Amino acid sequence: MLLTLLLITSPCLAEVRVVDGDSLEKDGARIRLDGIDAPEFFQTCQDENGEDYACGQEAAQHLKDLIGEYNTRCECLPKPDRYKRQICECFAGGYSLNRTMVKDGYARIYRSKRFTAEEEEAALHHRGIWRGKNMRPALYRILQSFEN
Repeated sequence: MLLTLLLITSPCLAEVRVVDGDSLEKDGARIRLDGIDAPEFFQTCQDENGEDYACGQEAAQHLKDLIGEYNTRCECLPKPDRYKRQICECFAGGYSLNRTMVKDGYARIYRSKRFTAEEEEAALHHRGIWRGKNMRPALYRILQSFEN
């Protein structure tokens, strides 16, 4: 598989904008983190006490915190997806944002088995969305399309 390297240098967070827990924006270009699916921005989950909380906004904030002030580098597939987003694995501070979002429990694996061990570990240790009940973001999107 041929990868295209998209270098994003960001001394400040304004350069790379977090859209949600699995999407970034740089100079108007949308980037989708490959192999993961985070809760949608307005999606809610239930915590260990059955209380609703804004897990989509929490996931976006976690991604923002991971990036912090680090330069962000992305390795992208050669062709964008059907929504014209670059599909990439992105790195900040020497670690994969994709892998870390799953390991920390703020995203699920998506159309890939690459981060299965990280998802299982997050679920086992009740991290992030795994501390209670959560709906697969893909199912949430489908249900939202029926409501709109």
